[in-house]
Amino acid sequence: MWLSTLLLAMRSIRRNLLRSFLTILGIVIGVSAVITMVTVGNGATLAIQNQIAGLGTNLLQVRPGQRMMGGGGGGAPSFKAADAQALMSQVSGLLAVAPEARSGATLVLEGRNWSSSVIGSTQDWMLTGNWKLADGRLFNMEEQVAGSGVCLIGETVRRELFGSQTAVGASIRVKQISCEVIGVLDSKGQGAFGNDQDDLVFMPLNTLQRRITGNTRVNTLMVSMQESANPERIKAAITQLLRERRKLAESDEDNFNVLDTKQLGEAFSSTTKVMTTLLGAVAAVSLLVGGIGIMNIMLVSVTERTREIGLRLAIGALEREVLMQFLIEAVVLSALGGVMGILLATGASVALARVMEVPFVFNPGINGLAFVFSAGIGVLFGYFPARRAARLDPIEALRHE
Repeated sequence: MWLSTLLLAMRSIRRNLLRSFLTILGIVIGVSAVITMVTVGNGATLAIQNQIAGLGTNLLQVRPGQRMMGGGGGGAPSFKAADAQALMSQVSGLLAVAPEARSGATLVLEGRNWSSSVIGSTQDWMLTGNWKLADGRLFNMEEQVAGSGVCLIGETVRRELFGSQTAVGASIRVKQISCEVIGVLDSKGQGAFGNDQDDLVFMPLNTLQRRITGNTRVNTLMVSMQESANPERIKAAITQLLRERRKLAESDEDNFNVLDTKQLGEAFSSTTKVMTTLLGAVAAVSLLVGGIGIMNIMLVSVTERTREIGLRLAIGALEREVLMQFLIEAVVLSALGGVMGILLATGASVALARVMEVPFVFNPGINGLAFVFSAGIGVLFGYFPARRAARLDPIEALRHE
């Protein structure tokens, strides 16, 4: 019985292909919209997590000022290189601490110029920031102490200044000083805040302070923790030590902040997930609209086939068989719309992932859920027309013009 009922339903759908397609269009749009929103949202979440992880391993950033984001330092005193040494020697559980100073500068090479960010730090900066060398070498301790005119450049700077030429061994002018390029940093791409992480020049801290900025200020302390370390304990120890070094009274507020990049990543991911859920819920409304369309067309179909229904009932068909025929027809329509929606969503998700430069994350769970939900829409909105067909009076149905 089930097979014959299914064949009858398929025959009825095939008889009116255009109408059947227009009927399921709402389901197709709804399913594809939900899956696309969730898939792209998951890709964006993964991209943010990867970008945050690229900032460094178990990384804490200590910055002057009372605000976590934006602003200079709100008038708070900057750090010194000695602060980094004190943290490394007095706080247990640390892997490395790198003092970081920054300055903007114009880079010049044989008539070509490029504005970039210049970072001065120690060798530990490579470890805290999870940087690797693509070519060349890192400056040694003697060059670091002496403040030698050596530097490493990011991939963007290499491309803009050197093109296809070899960068290692060449000299570029950074602001007013000549600097030998001794290495090229491995590319990291776009950062979590949309910045180009490869648009930079890295040189010894003493070189930047003595020959470019003319001061000993340090903008940030980059702190890398050991894998087994307790972040909260380390943050508390860093806070206590810096308060002592900055001579803050017990009643004084911290004039610095300690940012855990892992927590930052979790906050960004949580926000993205909430937005994905919200957009998915909005897109799911079109599934209800599609269900209403199916119910409407099924009611029209019952009216058109009243004589056929009356004939079936008159020759002995049971009400439940007629009910099942129309119900299966509605479920087949909505399930077919679900399949088409999944195929459309997969193509759209791949295309959007490439445009947005985020990973394509196939989620079988949301695809399966969308298909089941679309079939459920068929049951929900197809039951009333099916029941109406099953309860027709055979005599009245046969008299129907």
